[in-house]
Amino acid sequence: MTRDITVRGTVAEGYEAVREEFTALVAGEGEDYEGQLCAYVHGRQVVDLWAGEGAAGDALYGVFSAGKGAAHLVAALLAQDGTLELDRRVTYYWPEFGAEGKCELTLRDLLAHRAGLVGTDAGFTRAELTDDRAIAEHLADQRPFWRPGAAFGYHALVIGALTGEVVRRATGRTVQELYEDRIRAPYALDLHLGLPAVQESRFRPVQPPQPTPEQQAAVDALRAGPHTLSAIAFNRHAAEPTELERLHDDPLIRAKGPASVGAVGSARGLARMYAAMIGEVDGKAPLLKPDTVAEFGRIHSVGYDLVTRTRKTFGLGFQATADLWYPFLGAGALGHSGANGTQAFADPRSGLAYGYTRRRFRFPYGAAPENARLARAVHRAALALG
Repeated sequence: MTRDITVRGTVAEGYEAVREEFTALVAGEGEDYEGQLCAYVHGRQVVDLWAGEGAAGDALYGVFSAGKGAAHLVAALLAQDGTLELDRRVTYYWPEFGAEGKCELTLRDLLAHRAGLVGTDAGFTRAELTDDRAIAEHLADQRPFWRPGAAFGYHALVIGALTGEVVRRATGRTVQELYEDRIRAPYALDLHLGLPAVQESRFRPVQPPQPTPEQQAAVDALRAGPHTLSAIAFNRHAAEPTELERLHDDPLIRAKGPASVGAVGSARGLARMYAAMIGEVDGKAPLLKPDTVAEFGRIHSVGYDLVTRTRKTFGLGFQATADLWYPFLGAGALGHSGANGTQAFADPRSGLAYGYTRRRFRFPYGAAPENARLARAVHRAALALG
């Protein structure tokens, strides 16, 4: 007998259709569904919903690559301050990076996934993947897998470490420290790059995907070989191959918060971060000026991604969300998804900030398809209310 799953939480007047859409999603997902949906419009929370046995609005989940948005919000702030200059060579900040033909690469191209430095020949140990500085040290010595700037490919497990090392060299502080002091703490965000031990009780362990036999067969038929760019980028060629869905099982991943994949948070935290990025929240001025948002959301890499072997679109550190998934959003919408189905973004033109996370991995990995219907429902309501 299938149990009904109660949808909890609130929506503002005019957003009732979003609750209906979320309720329909939950009913169709089955009894083991657990997830959260939150949205802000012009700095006001308008949707705060969750569902699932044991779920709560303040539960924390591994959000995987959605944390790249937090790391690159730090980079955007530093560029806005003038501490980082996008068109300087990376070696201006990090001289050792220039080894093996990388000396001409600019910070702009690094942030746009154009470095050709998606991993190392030998791969990373489990311990190294928890440590952004260790990753960066290995990458400085690595020969790039394509001529830097000539093409792009998703630097899945390393882009946060690469950005983070530039940040550390420029400021003397880590991305995690700057995110905590300038973004997370001032805005009371439930999104962590390094989960404090006192918050561990709120963490909900990841549940692995449950593909159908047909889905698994389709993926297996296209699985990359052990020495391909995809295998290298996702560390599947290492002596200890990475199992992406199990990363957050490691308490060191949660505690140290590596900037590419280690973030832990809630839909509330994700949506509130993007709301603060583009607009006033609780009387605090926006974190970024409109010109900075536009620059980091502007498409820099588009077309065939050498790692994922699909069409991708990147701004600077962020995914170009409207072009990639949701054409109903305004030009310049930017955010980042997570492997378990998490999605988070800001649409500066409508003032919408969106966060969604779920406990069980979708299959295949990436932004869960239900985000299209949920984001559309929120966007439609926001436009209808002006």
